[in-house]
Amino acid sequence: MTDTYARTASTWRNWAGNVTARPARVASPASVDELADVVRRAAAEGLTVKPVGTGHSFTTTAATDGVLIRPDLLTGIRDIDRTAMTVTVEAGTPLKRLNAALAREGLSLTNMGDIMEQTVAGAISTGTHGTGRDSASISAQIRALELVTADGSVLRCSAEENPDVFAVARVGLGALGVVTSVTFAVEPVFLLTAREEPMPFDRVTADFDQLVAENEHFEFYWFPHTGNCNTKRNNRSSGPVAPPGRISGWIEDELLSNGIFQLACSVGRAAPGTIPAIARISSRALSARTYTDIPYKVFTSPRRVRFVEMEYALPREAAVGALRELKAMVERSPLRISFPVEVRTAPADDIALSTASGRESAYIAVHLYRGTPHHAYFTAVERIMTAHEGRPHWGKLHTRDADYLSRAYPRFGEFTAVRDRLDPDRLFANDYLRRVLGG
Repeated sequence: MTDTYARTASTWRNWAGNVTARPARVASPASVDELADVVRRAAAEGLTVKPVGTGHSFTTTAATDGVLIRPDLLTGIRDIDRTAMTVTVEAGTPLKRLNAALAREGLSLTNMGDIMEQTVAGAISTGTHGTGRDSASISAQIRALELVTADGSVLRCSAEENPDVFAVARVGLGALGVVTSVTFAVEPVFLLTAREEPMPFDRVTADFDQLVAENEHFEFYWFPHTGNCNTKRNNRSSGPVAPPGRISGWIEDELLSNGIFQLACSVGRAAPGTIPAIARISSRALSARTYTDIPYKVFTSPRRVRFVEMEYALPREAAVGALRELKAMVERSPLRISFPVEVRTAPADDIALSTASGRESAYIAVHLYRGTPHHAYFTAVERIMTAHEGRPHWGKLHTRDADYLSRAYPRFGEFTAVRDRLDPDRLFANDYLRRVLGG
């Protein structure tokens, strides 16, 4: 290994600051061959290996005391196939760079999450998703994968090549190897019209099924301690492009959603008794608006206020009942919740450990401002979610273990069997994977 891609250990922290790790060594390989050398050397020295992206996971999924691999140099588009309508991209490429590059080529992913800071490999490995009636998570748009396995070999998988690996590796948790490239399905760039509108909680929950059915992408936020929600409906449009006005967009997306919200969270953390009043004001501050733009400019938003998060995927038919239970729990408790609760949906997919595997799903996500004690709130929420057969997001805080998850996922054994074959000595293991997948 050369000095160009190995350096001494340093403390690594995730985006939220709730996870730290001090690896024995940090490597930044500049090619797949160099990455394979890193993996082989670590195995020979008895060190574990974990790749890390931009740290947007809240769990310890990327933490290691062995070799931490940074994919900073494994970035960029390898190939665009306009006949197959696919793009092959290096695994360390941030989604924001991928989205911008595709747009320049007149292409787009079909669906995406609401932030785009993650690397491609980090996003798919933890099951990152947006919201959609018909279009599913980022992982469901994968057509092929390449990864370096525990013996240092390069394995390619797709529906035709190593299909048993492909069936599980699209949400691989970093347990099967180090992802080096991903091939996504793409389509000609299109326009989305976003309609954001305040709506009472009782109306949103009463009309939830209808709102999901009538819109390609529907989501909403409920503000705890209020009966108020903010809804967002994204649907394909023939145009013309009509982005938010420069000033009004800055007011909504930066001043209110980030600047003033940051201040409100800071005040609420210092004086929790003020939170219900702040929530009532905040829930009325965002006004209705409509705008039209290319997909990534509509799906994604800047998120500058740092937080910790728990999110569960429920059978879609259970979502409204669970959300009403959550609201009732908050109202009868002494909890003071400064962050809105986010609700999204996804169609069923065929990926073994996708949170939407085999069932139409709704996602309920709860957040708290960084530095705010979260245990009591998240424990109470998790109790509700697990009572409805919830599946935790792999990159967000939860306490579930392999015993629970093996019952929540009918294809759990399929995943662990591939893991046993590809990584029998657990080169890619850490405490988090031992908890959620077993030894």
